[in-house]
Formats: sequence, structure tokens, C-alpha cells
Amino acid sequence: MSSEILFSKKLQKIFGQTNAKYALIEEGDKVLVALSGGKDSHTMLHMIARLKRIAPFDFEFKAVTLSYGMGENLSFLTEHCKSYGIEHEIIDSNIFEIAGSHIRENSSFCSFFSRMRRGALYTYALEHGYNKLALGHHLDDAAESFFMNLFQNGAMRTLAPKYRATNGIIVIRPLILTREAQLEYFATSNELTVIGDEACPAMNFKAKMPYKREETKNFLKDLEKEKPQLFTMLKSAFEHIHDDTFFDPTRFKL
Repeated sequence: MSSEILFSKKLQKIFGQTNAKYALIEEGDKVLVALSGGKDSHTMLHMIARLKRIAPFDFEFKAVTLSYGMGENLSFLTEHCKSYGIEHEIIDSNIFEIAGSHIRENSSFCSFFSRMRRGALYTYALEHGYNKLALGHHLDDAAESFFMNLFQNGAMRTLAPKYRATNGIIVIRPLILTREAQLEYFATSNELTVIGDEACPAMNFKAKMPYKREETKNFLKDLEKEKPQLFTMLKSAFEHIHDDTFFDPTRFKL
């Protein structure tokens, strides 16, 4: 018998407000939950399972974990889900094999694996009748993506709480307003076994580590020390966009 999962009141509140504000999970939805095994996806899965128990509307969900084809032992995730009455399946793929012929030595790998992983999840969702795919990105991820796009690509872009992919699947991010530290606390306080960077397939290639993300993470950490309200202000800014004040003539109010 598994111990009861503990949820902080703050996490419950943020999750509920996020779902209501962006209409992430609604009546009749079939939600595919991407469970990587990390702290973020573990938290998301249990928050969705809790929502299923208490929501005044009905929806279906299932957890899936993508195997890269490296001989990973992911059965502990199935056992974990089973102990909490959550349906779970491991999706086998040959992404690791494909990567061997696509990733050049000392090249970047993040975007490649992200595309391949997302494609496999999209395919499964479409083939099994799921209309939504839940991903575990949080506010720190959104902030990092914003500054990486700004500094590396000269673009104003971050992670949307909800969007429709070209294949029709609606991608949702139920944790997008939560801080990473809250998810770390959830995993620690519930004594969850989580997967870290050691499961990343790129560790088996002579590829560049994602130093730009780590660099951006450290930049934000230092900036937050100087500006304690940094993430509160970023969240507010992401919700209040005056796009007509920038240099795109198609957005001018004339």
C-alpha cells in the first residue's frame, strides 16, 4: 500500500487557478500525460490525478513514458503508477539509434531530441484518441526560454500554457505558473524516486552539453538575488503584452 501523496496548499491553489484560467483540462477531454520520471512530470501527474478525483467535470487521462531504445529500465514508473491506480504505458522507440546517424560530433542535441520526443508523443496521442498532451514545464522553464530566445535568437518568445499543434493535438502545460523549487519540494517531501539528467540519451554521444540553458539559469538566479520579485514581474509581463509598442509594423495601431 503506497503512502498518501502530500500536496501543499499553495501548489494546489496555483494548479487550480492555472487550469481554470487557461481552460487546460475540461469536460470530456482525453489527456495524455508525458511522464519522463523527473520531479516536474511526477508532480504534474499527481496533480492531474488529484484533479480527476475532485473536479466537478469528467475527463480521462493516462501516463506514458517514452523509452529512447537504450535499454532503459523504466518499470519502476509503471509500478509507481499502479500503486496509485494510475494507468501507465511505456512507449518504445528507436530514437537513440536514429540519433547516431543524425547528430554530428560536438553538435547540439537538445532541439533534435525534443523534436523526436514530441513527435513520438503526438503519434501515440493521435493513434489512441487523445485530444490533449500534458507537458511538465514550469515558470522557471518559461523564463529561461524567454531569455534564451532574446539573447540567442533576437526573438520575443516563451512557452505558452496552451497551444494547438499543426496535427490538431492541444498541448497543455498545467505547471507553467509554478516555480521549480515547489516541484523539488513536492518530490522530496513525498520521497519520490525521480530520474535526472543521467537518463538523457545525449550523455552517450560526443555532443555539446546545453551550457546556454545552464548559463541562463545562473543568470536568472543571480538576478533574482538582486530583484526578489523577478519571477512575479516576469509572470505579470507574460500576461500583459503591449505588442503594438515594438518594431513590427503589422502590429502598429494606426
